Amino acid sequence: MESTNLNIRTDKAVKAAAEKIFEELGMNMTTAVNIFLRQTIRENGIPFELKLSVPNETTAAAIEEGRRIAHDQNVKGYKSIDELKAALDV
Repeated sequence: MESTNLNIRTDKAVKAAAEKIFEELGMNMTTAVNIFLRQTIRENGIPFELKLSVPNETTAAAIEEGRRIAHDQNVKGYKSIDELKAALDV
């Protein structure tokens, strides 16, 4: 196996916290990064779920608007896609 160097930049505190955890697991940063890279290859993608735990401001506003519209008796609703298309002249 031919090896190569990988240079990355990260926050000092993040690096220190991660190194502490890796040390407790009996490995160093190089081993941990190699595990991540190999697992990425096996999974053919990031080997863990990536998601936002809370909606951003735009999404939160859209959710709130949707809830308001859903409960507003004055907002016109449609029973079919054809009815909606007719109202939109599509």
